[in-house]
Amino acid sequence: MQDYHVVIVGGGFGGLQLANDLKGAPVRITLIDRRNHHLFQPLLYQVATTLLATSEIAWPIRSFFRDRPEVTTLLAEVVGVDSEAHQVLLKGGQTIAYDTLVLATGATHAYFGHDEWEPVAPGLKTLEDATTIRRRVLLAFEQAELESDPAVRDALLTFTIVGAGPTGVELAGIISELARTTLPKEFRNIDTSKARIILVEAGPRVLAAFAEDLSTYALKALEALGVGIRFGKPVTSCSAEGVTIGDSFVPCRTIVWAAGVEASPAAKWLDIPADRAGRAVVDKELRAPGKEDIFVIGDTASVLREDGSPVPGIAPAAKQQGDYVAKVIKAKLAGKPAPGPFRYRHQGSLATIGKSAAIIDFGWIKLRGWLAWWVWGLAHIYFLIGTRWRIAVAWSWLWIYISRQHSARLITQKETMREE
Repeated sequence: MQDYHVVIVGGGFGGLQLANDLKGAPVRITLIDRRNHHLFQPLLYQVATTLLATSEIAWPIRSFFRDRPEVTTLLAEVVGVDSEAHQVLLKGGQTIAYDTLVLATGATHAYFGHDEWEPVAPGLKTLEDATTIRRRVLLAFEQAELESDPAVRDALLTFTIVGAGPTGVELAGIISELARTTLPKEFRNIDTSKARIILVEAGPRVLAAFAEDLSTYALKALEALGVGIRFGKPVTSCSAEGVTIGDSFVPCRTIVWAAGVEASPAAKWLDIPADRAGRAVVDKELRAPGKEDIFVIGDTASVLREDGSPVPGIAPAAKQQGDYVAKVIKAKLAGKPAPGPFRYRHQGSLATIGKSAAIIDFGWIKLRGWLAWWVWGLAHIYFLIGTRWRIAVAWSWLWIYISRQHSARLITQKETMREE
């Protein structure tokens, strides 16, 4: 066992990529995460909307490193960093010493100063969030079936998604298809196809990060699915009775928050500058300023491209950053010059709208519609970990496409919210 100790906090895309790329390097690695699984977040919304089971998009972290004796995996929560003593502080009082520390602790949803909305408007960052949303969506239909008061029934059959980025658009499209295609023949007292799905966006268009023509296509695809879009006014209140959009109150019993993200407190742990979303501002080598042996990557880091625009908080960016830090560490241990500054290579933006429509922007080519949906599906299957899960997800999608029946509609657990 080598003496040089690399501690990685976070088992997401960036942390796993780093650990994988350090294979064969003269280091021992400790990987710390407060959950025991790696989550394929791009498909998390499909768990929330009954398309996939939790086990199809999450895998035990320990299983990845069972043949890597130099890797120790710890199920623990980091609460701070003592950079002077080169120690990571764990909840419970334990400490872990490091030679190089990499913080890849991700982000959670942000309520722009209204954290009191979270109990009634859960976001979507964890499996717990997804199962909570799935439970609320399914229970809304069940409760509406029993309800005799028309006003209450209408509120139960109204679903509001706040934020028209990829997550919001994908949620709205699938919930609409669930109501209009999968459920109508299964209920007797309600017409699920008359459910209202409202997508709220404070800005002027959906999917603002995409080219305007693709955004326009996505808007038309959503409208074809029966999704109502509210532009230009922010949500000003959320409660168990409904949501207020600007000055207009909408009775609604199911609200999903997809409007913003907030980074983990890594910047506070290190006492370094952070951007407005709490992401730690790092240098061109992804190091924390003034801390030679601490790197911050993924959604936790604020990284600028050569043109001054921010690197997006998406899985490919986190993987590239993990790969880059591995090269820096290996060069240091080999006594070789460090690679040049980190350069992000954008591989394209993808979003799906319902079962057979999607948009893809590779820069040099733009796709939309049915073909884009197939390319989107193949890309996601490719990036899943392991042949077993690729086959499982592909089969689930094929079954849904043919039968129009969602395969994960069991209501089996109590409310589960994000742990504080």
